[in-house]
Amino acid sequence: PILFARAWMREAGVTDEQLRTKMAQVFGGAFVLSLVIALNLAFFLGKHAGVAWGAGAGALAGIGWAAASLGIVFLFERRSLTLILIDGGYLAVAYTVMGAIIGAWP
Repeated sequence: PILFARAWMREAGVTDEQLRTKMAQVFGGAFVLSLVIALNLAFFLGKHAGVAWGAGAGALAGIGWAAASLGIVFLFERRSLTLILIDGGYLAVAYTVMGAIIGAWP
């Protein structure tokens, strides 16, 4: 999240040095998990979703499932509201875009 990189780093308690380690593992794992999310969302959307329905369903899944679940975990971990909003917002946007792409897919 480039827009909120410094705030996210501060709230998550990570340094530049920590972020530079094991980059292949981090991005490889994130790619695989993103594929799992996309496949799951595609199954929920069905074959003829359309861009608007895909984006709407993605937004609802991102906010209602992913961000809300993350928020619950972060509350028990005593994480800051700022971090919940940054990470939850990222998930909501990512799911919305993913849903729109899946909906537009022929």
